[in-house]
Amino acid sequence: MRRLLLLRHAKSEHPVGMADHDRPLNPRGQEAAPRMGAYIAEAGLRPDYVLVSSARRTLETWEGARAPLEGNPGESVDALYEAPAPRILEVVQGAPDNAGTLLVVGHNPGLQDFALAVVGHGKKADRKRLATQFPTAALAVIDFEAESWSAIDWGAGTLERFVKPKDIDPDADAD
Repeated sequence: MRRLLLLRHAKSEHPVGMADHDRPLNPRGQEAAPRMGAYIAEAGLRPDYVLVSSARRTLETWEGARAPLEGNPGESVDALYEAPAPRILEVVQGAPDNAGTLLVVGHNPGLQDFALAVVGHGKKADRKRLATQFPTAALAVIDFEAESWSAIDWGAGTLERFVKPKDIDPDADAD
């Protein structure tokens, strides 16, 4: 079995004149990232391998989330920056097979499109929530009956859970 964790980057700033790739997290995002990392650890979802978009906001999200996850350094992947669903599938299919649980930190709309395309099973209510919105710092956990990451394909996954920051902390803001 393979378990895929999809974490959308936390809320970011939009400084005037700054390139999109260089946008940092805002204070709300800086609070949400460690909260989601703690959730991942407490829920027993620790990844064996981490792939992170090369954008500053995704790298900062992973830096904030990784402390309770025993310091996995993660791998920065340019191909994940603003990636559409087919490119995300290619990146996931290229992940090392010794990683049973893979975490991908990325962006919308590609991350949500990818999640919806690979999920073929799971609780109807969770699938509906995923289809409605994949807010910043949200986490989708998708299980696959596959021997290797290269065998992952469209519609083959089961949405095990979909967690928004507000599910963990009702006072948390999310978009």
